[in-house]
Amino acid sequence: MKENYDFSKGKRGAVLPQSGNKVRITVRLDADIIDWFRDRAEEQGGGNYQTMINDALRIFIEHQNEPLEDLLRRVVRDELKAAR
Repeated sequence: MKENYDFSKGKRGAVLPQSGNKVRITVRLDADIIDWFRDRAEEQGGGNYQTMINDALRIFIEHQNEPLEDLLRRVVRDELKAAR
C-alpha cells in the first residue's frame, strides 16, 4: 500500500456510465410496499422487484386519462376473473 495516492485527476460520480433510459435515484418507500414487490418477484421464480415497481408505476400513469367508468369496469372484470 502506498503512503500517498494522487486523486488530482479523479472524477466524482458513478464509476460505470448509466445505460439506456434508466435513471439512478434514491427513493424512500414503505417497507410493506417493498416486501410486497419482493414477495411477488420471488413467487414468480425470482426477478427484479425494482422492474416490477417501475412497471406498476407505468401502468398507473398510462391509466390516468382513463375515464372512471372504464377503470371501474376493468377492475371489476379482473376481480371476477381472479375469483373464479
